[in-house]
Amino acid sequence: MSNTWDVIVIGGGHAGCEAAAASARAGARTLLLTHKLETIGEMSCNPAIGGLGKGHLVREIDALDGVMGRMADKAGIQFRMLNRSKGPAVRGPRAQIDRKLYREAMQAELAATENLDIIAAAAEDLIVEDGKVAGAIDGEGRSYRASRVILTTGTFLKGLIHLGETRTPAGRVGDQPSIGLSDRLYGLDFQMGRLKTGTPARLDGATIAWDRLEMQPGDDEPVPFSFLTDRIETPQIACGITFTTAETHQIIADRLGESAVYGGRATGIGPRYCPSIEDKVVRFADKTSHQVFLEPEGLDDTTVYPNGISTSVSEETQLLFLRTIPGLEAVEVKRYGYAIEYDYVDPRELYATLETKRLPGLYLAGQINGTTGYEEAGAQGLVAGLNAALAAQGREPAVFARDEAYIGVMIDDLVTRGVTEPYRMFTSRAEFRLTLRADNADQRLTDRGIGLGVVGEIRAKAWTEKKARLEAARAFARSVSLTPNEAVKVGFKVNGDGVRRDLFAMLAYPDVSLDDLGRVWPEVFTWNTDVREQIEIEAAYAGYLDRQRADAESLRKDEDLRLPADLDYAGVGSLSNEVREKLARVRPLTLGQAARIEGVTPGALTALLAHVRRSRAA
Repeated sequence: MSNTWDVIVIGGGHAGCEAAAASARAGARTLLLTHKLETIGEMSCNPAIGGLGKGHLVREIDALDGVMGRMADKAGIQFRMLNRSKGPAVRGPRAQIDRKLYREAMQAELAATENLDIIAAAAEDLIVEDGKVAGAIDGEGRSYRASRVILTTGTFLKGLIHLGETRTPAGRVGDQPSIGLSDRLYGLDFQMGRLKTGTPARLDGATIAWDRLEMQPGDDEPVPFSFLTDRIETPQIACGITFTTAETHQIIADRLGESAVYGGRATGIGPRYCPSIEDKVVRFADKTSHQVFLEPEGLDDTTVYPNGISTSVSEETQLLFLRTIPGLEAVEVKRYGYAIEYDYVDPRELYATLETKRLPGLYLAGQINGTTGYEEAGAQGLVAGLNAALAAQGREPAVFARDEAYIGVMIDDLVTRGVTEPYRMFTSRAEFRLTLRADNADQRLTDRGIGLGVVGEIRAKAWTEKKARLEAARAFARSVSLTPNEAVKVGFKVNGDGVRRDLFAMLAYPDVSLDDLGRVWPEVFTWNTDVREQIEIEAAYAGYLDRQRADAESLRKDEDLRLPADLDYAGVGSLSNEVREKLARVRPLTLGQAARIEGVTPGALTALLAHVRRSRAA
């Protein structure tokens, strides 16, 4: 095996797996360098993928032929469509995952990927030559050379585990942290900080009184993540639901000093939307209970993940408070919970391609950029892997816009605004939620992926066939119509205004279904489920979708106003020093991006636009 590649990916977590697969799919000779082959695709925290906002990201990864969605479909043991009763824009696919099945599926997928080599070694330094990255060096001093390197180090950069009074340097339990890479990044003057996350104890399911708990089954008809998956074959399970008690909270409150944060031992900032049980006891002191989901980690594994009670108090205290929870009175612990803090790089150090501004050829993806979650990491990994491969081939980069994908929303948020806490995707972060739905991710992105060369033949063929079915159905729906009199004759109540209404207009009536219209136009019954769903959504939201497209066009106009990469903000008149500093820090590439920087006022944008126009006219 040669020691030279086009792209090197460091780290085999969710960002690393997607980065390596995307780079290889795009035609770059790729190396995945990871400390242990057996932990590739490991789910270090909760055994679940998807959810609100997060499920959208998984569908987008899948639409670009990424691997997470297909692996989740193979390993999913409980599928639920969240917000099913609400509008399609905010529905989120989610699944409990069998950890072992997922890990094995991911490892098999990467092993079978063309253009991809995998080596077990712990990267400890970067090779930098002539101001550019040129490869990596492992802990044994071996060199691996490439003009593009992607760091997907997760929580490993100077990772430090907190469990009661004990502090242990580690990337996760049982794995050494990465010290050298962190020192190298500090040495290159990257703006960096510390973040924190946590995990609960792992319980022995054989010691849980399941018969005393409320059980939550999955959907009767599981909805897969991947557009390529026809049906879910894996056996499905139910999860348990229980609650903390006043006694639970009292034990934690009495021993709060054992907590990494409240004991003053951790400096990293934790995720606001996924608080530890200690945070819940302090921040919501008036509540006497908090919900806990008991999530089995596998079909042949008795380990249970108690979602909702991550903690860093001592082992003794964890066992004490766990046994005050209904159903857990006799529970045994397989592994105690802990908090982990780690270094991250301010994502404003990155371009929207996820290449760093300070060191050409170096890309960052995942928790190193201040995000939290498998899905956020995987999406960044795909973008970094794709762009590294494109750059290695001398091709134009791929940037996803805010009106194009949740991936674009997330990356723009990161590189424009930075983070003050671990970033998590929510549907509320997107301005164009009606068009950025989980159900239409392939319609938005697969053709783009084909053009970029990151979509394989199997998906391209499946999408081409689906697109033809959709276009035929839409054409039919526009070609048929009823007058008000004709509509009334077949049982539909419409205004007698003389206006012909096509199938879309008829379907927009709340009391008219596709099956009803099928009595008039039997061709409707030949459409398959995915086509029917899209026609129904497009009919229901036609006016709103048109309005959102107009808003997106307005955004595009601002995005088309490019700002020079070397713009001297000190020379722009009528800007405050604060605004100058923020613009110089982010160095926005468009007027639209500049507008999204906190504190940049409309007046500042006007001054900036006038300056650029004068410079171009000179």
